[in-house]
Amino acid sequence: MKYGESTFDILYLLFAISTGIYLLVKHKDRATILFGVMTLLLGVGDAFHLLPRVISYFMEDELIFYKGLGKLITSISMTFFYILLEHARIELSQDKRRWPLYTLYGLCLIRVVLCALPYNDWFISPSSYAWGIYRNIPFVLMGILSIYLWFTTMSKKKPFSFFYLFIGLSFAFYLVTVLGASYVSILGMMMLPKTVCYILMMVCFLLYVQKLEDKKDSIMIDE
Repeated sequence: MKYGESTFDILYLLFAISTGIYLLVKHKDRATILFGVMTLLLGVGDAFHLLPRVISYFMEDELIFYKGLGKLITSISMTFFYILLEHARIELSQDKRRWPLYTLYGLCLIRVVLCALPYNDWFISPSSYAWGIYRNIPFVLMGILSIYLWFTTMSKKKPFSFFYLFIGLSFAFYLVTVLGASYVSILGMMMLPKTVCYILMMVCFLLYVQKLEDKKDSIMIDE
């Protein structure tokens, strides 16, 4: 299993980071720039978590400190991912409401503070199960709000018709891991379909860029 999971993790990181760079250099509209930044943030943040995990498979050292540091960095980078995602949604939908953004910022602040507290025991194994739940409460609330916002404002706009579903499934798989992996280790494998959901989100970003390209080509032909 270590070879299959390691290969998947490396390919995911390469895809995420290359997609982020591509989006940043391909277009200069605000939405695409936000997509590029958040994709790069996700890829780099996950690298701090996944690379020590992959390396530990092939070493006698469990790299507990580096895995813990990686989980901390990934937890924070994922949180800011959803802040950037909301800015992108506002740009695409032209939603004038400000309470969703302010609510997400508040939940983000609570989440980051909870992640920073020493009670999480990031650098020992096993880390605190209770605090793993506490710090994820505001994060799950961010997810629920994001699902609602993307469903109500973007579900009829391609290529984001099913974007709310990808968010929902990613959180569902994530929660299974958070709540159950400490008791049933195989449930940790739910992080793989969670990652697939993020890949599908990135595909939506790429399809958006392709849509812009097709529109640009159509205008040039008409001229």
